[in-house]
Amino acid sequence: MSRKFLWAQLMPTHVVVNLATLGPLGRVKKGPGTVGSVAGILLYCVLFHYASPFAYLLLAAVLAYAAMAICDTAEERLQMRDPGMIVLDEFVAVPLVFLGMNGPGGLVAQHGGWPVLLGGFVLFRFFDILKPLGISRLQNLPGGVGCVADDLAAGLAACLTLQILLFWVF
Repeated sequence: MSRKFLWAQLMPTHVVVNLATLGPLGRVKKGPGTVGSVAGILLYCVLFHYASPFAYLLLAAVLAYAAMAICDTAEERLQMRDPGMIVLDEFVAVPLVFLGMNGPGGLVAQHGGWPVLLGGFVLFRFFDILKPLGISRLQNLPGGVGCVADDLAAGLAACLTLQILLFWVF
């Protein structure tokens, strides 16, 4: 048994796999990553939109760490490397798209809410699928770190792109 994420290793397999796949969301036949990303938008709306900057970063860091541990253990138990059914990585990465844009006076609210959420979602999927700018190399990191790191980078790249678009275009 690996000791790098011992707490996750102690969890029963069905719990680990259900967390990594977000239950039935990761088991949809077409586009499980897209479904996990939509769930990430909901995560942002519920937990992150009104969070203070400190709470936002702390929650993002805790969720990223937990996702790395759970995805690592799920990969080990499933004996698969970053399978499409694992969507916890997209789920925890999507809130990073809106980093610095939250709250009543933030960019999300200033631009009508849903258009910014939709734009962020599209940009995240673009960077997550195509993995430009060296994002693809992050997948080569071992275990759950590689599974989650490329999605976190896609979220940050989408955040930067969205902020530039909102500043210069709108």
